[in-house]
Amino acid sequence: MIATGLVENGVRTYITSRNEQECEETARFLSESGHCIAIPADLSTSAGVSHFVSGFNKHEDHLDILVNNAGAVWVSSIEEFPEAGFDKVMSINIKAPFFLTQALLPQLKTNATSNDPSRVIMIGSIDGIRTSFMTNYSYSASKAGLHMMARHLAAHLVDSHININSIAPGPFESKMMAAMLDSAENRKIVTDSVPMNRIGTPQDIAGAVIFLASRAGSYVTGATLAIDGGASTI
Repeated sequence: MIATGLVENGVRTYITSRNEQECEETARFLSESGHCIAIPADLSTSAGVSHFVSGFNKHEDHLDILVNNAGAVWVSSIEEFPEAGFDKVMSINIKAPFFLTQALLPQLKTNATSNDPSRVIMIGSIDGIRTSFMTNYSYSASKAGLHMMARHLAAHLVDSHININSIAPGPFESKMMAAMLDSAENRKIVTDSVPMNRIGTPQDIAGAVIFLASRAGSYVTGATLAIDGGASTI
């Protein structure tokens, strides 16, 4: 959804995924509307981060916008929640965005100015700002940590003219939400938990990213923007 919005608005966009075939197919589809290049990688590992950065550097000498959107979830009862459920989620949801941002700092600094900073946008979750009704303990902890990490990084990188913000989405038609939206009954449970009584649309999330990445968002850093139809207010 985010990549589509950026591509359609003229951004030369690079996407990554652990699934090479799906990554390449998505890039070909998005390139029908603009310019999208796939660099498949597993960002949960240092080797994967290095591979992605190396691939990006073959095409570009600077970076204007970085959207850290890779994520994983694990749901289990408190009595049975495994250590693997913490390790996997924390590795992808916290370590990956930190070390990818770290690795791309030189490219983010290259063209950044006070009036037109580079932008880093972390995709968190409303489960990081409210108590989730699901038993996704490591996920909510990781997303709360991601929001705070964005604020912390923003404070330290403001002098480098890099704005760092996070978005806390509510329910959207994503793969992560697929199981919760696979039936009319489950969908109603989800929509009933949203004051606006609907699921987020691609335009909702893409518009938020475009705002933060555009001139309109150039004076915003260290903020967490809830895009959730009011779900985090109840």
